[in-house]
Amino acid sequence: MKMFDFSRNLLLTAFASCAFVAAAPALAQETPSAVPGVEIIDSVQVKDLMSKGVKMYDVRVPGDYAEAHIKGAISLPYTNKSENNPSFDASKDLWDVSKLPADKAVPVIIQGNGPSGWRHYKAAVLTVKAGHKKVYWLREGIDGWKKKGFPTE
Repeated sequence: MKMFDFSRNLLLTAFASCAFVAAAPALAQETPSAVPGVEIIDSVQVKDLMSKGVKMYDVRVPGDYAEAHIKGAISLPYTNKSENNPSFDASKDLWDVSKLPADKAVPVIIQGNGPSGWRHYKAAVLTVKAGHKKVYWLREGIDGWKKKGFPTE
């Protein structure tokens, strides 16, 4: 009976360890839920802001943008080469912040895939660092937009 209990416990421990290891990358990939100087907004707020003329910048790779994007979103791809963490080294990445409005008081919306997408997190951080005063981040990204049933093109 002791051997059975030992084997069962060993098997349960191994299973739990595998489940944790498999889930760890997904948990580690989640972007921060707050960014200093950035207002996180949802898809409904994006629709409202865009209807008032606020420009949205889609930082996903060009292929993703071509496949589907939010109507009116401007493609401004972010090339992500740094580690996916809040203290990323922006010098390893490529993103042309000069393509944002020259008037840094003009509000902008930054958008990517979803909460696990680091491109749009990093782009939002760099937009603030570049001196933009009103930065919105659609953290739920195009994934959240689609979940609400909003159209793409």
